[in-house]
Amino acid sequence: MNDRSASAEPSHNIALLIDADNASPDHLDEVLLVLGELGTINIRRAYGNWAKSSLKSWGTLTGLHSIVPMQQFDIVKGKSATDMRMVIDAMDLLYRGHVDGFGIMSSDSDFLPLAQRIREDGLPCYGFGTTKTPVSFQQACTRFFDVAALAANEPEALEAPTPHEGQRTIDAELLKILSAAYKASKRDEEGFASLSEVGQRATAVSSFAVRNYGFSRLSDLITAVPNFEVKTGSDGRLAVKRLR
Repeated sequence: MNDRSASAEPSHNIALLIDADNASPDHLDEVLLVLGELGTINIRRAYGNWAKSSLKSWGTLTGLHSIVPMQQFDIVKGKSATDMRMVIDAMDLLYRGHVDGFGIMSSDSDFLPLAQRIREDGLPCYGFGTTKTPVSFQQACTRFFDVAALAANEPEALEAPTPHEGQRTIDAELLKILSAAYKASKRDEEGFASLSEVGQRATAVSSFAVRNYGFSRLSDLITAVPNFEVKTGSDGRLAVKRLR
């Protein structure tokens, strides 16, 4: 039994566009996990003037999460061309027809028309920002997420298993990703979630890879964590439950 869903449907192609000038890198992991609900985040771009010291933290994350840094100089002092560059790229992606959904990480109301235009084409547009984000932009999105609330809902620490020979220690960061992915997944009345969905949400965070921990399958990795139970459902697919 492998961990892949029996469905032959291809994963949706998702684009995440980040206004690095107006978004905090502290909540990137939560954004990736939630946005993973739509499909595979193959397009990841962060826009800003990378010469600014204020973007140093974002610069560190671009390599870690396979995000393409898009340089945009401040042509006029006090005016940022970053928003315009993001909108142009989003429209290019929209008209090429190879993107199935968008995520916009920003608290700037300037992206209101963009969110509306994306939805007019029948594609979902998820917004990620702070509580200070204008309501008009929040309402224009298919769904808007308060990044601070996402971070506040982090699960408590889990018990890490003792690694076997050839296996890497399962650290707190991995436990956080697995638990958050499980929490974000749909669960049945017994609390079991599809292992494939949990895996999809976990891999939305590009730093996660099963083989990095000495396992060839996600089911083996989660089984090694005492706080999770894996079983085969009536449909033959694997399901996972977080134990209390």
